[in-house]
Amino acid sequence: MLNKLFLVALTALMPISELRGAIPLGFSLGISPILIVLISIIANILIFFPIYFGLKLFYNKYLYKIKFVQTNLKRIRKKKKYIDNYGFFGLILIVAIPLPFTGVWTGTILAWLLGLDLKKSFISICCGVLIAAIIVTLISFGIGLNNFLYI
Repeated sequence: MLNKLFLVALTALMPISELRGAIPLGFSLGISPILIVLISIIANILIFFPIYFGLKLFYNKYLYKIKFVQTNLKRIRKKKKYIDNYGFFGLILIVAIPLPFTGVWTGTILAWLLGLDLKKSFISICCGVLIAAIIVTLISFGIGLNNFLYI
C-alpha cells in the first residue's frame, strides 16, 4: 500500500503528468479516492517551492550574467502591467486546465518569469490545483463507473 501511495505522489510531482496522471493512476491501483486526491494535491502543490526558488537561485547564480537572458527577462517583465489585472485568475486557469504542459510547473515558471508576487502566485496556483483535482477526479470516477457498468 505504501509503495502505491509513493507512486501516486511521485507521479503528482512530475512535470507533465502532475495530478492529472496521479489521480487516474491511484484509481487504477485501487487506492481510496479520498487518499488519492489528498496525496495528489499535497504533492502537486509542494513542488511550487523548489521550482520557484530554484529558478530564482539559478538565475541569480548563473543566468543574470548573460546579456541575452537579462534583456529578454526585462522585456517579459515589462508586460507585467498588462497581466496584473488578470495574473491571479490567469494562473488559476493555467493550472486548473487538466491538459499536459499546464499545471503547477508551468504556472510557477510563468509566475517567476513575469515577476508576480510570491504569495498571490502560490494562492492562485493552490486554487488551480484544487479545481484541477476536482475535474480529474470526476472524470476518472466517471470513466471508472462506466467501465464497471459495462463489465
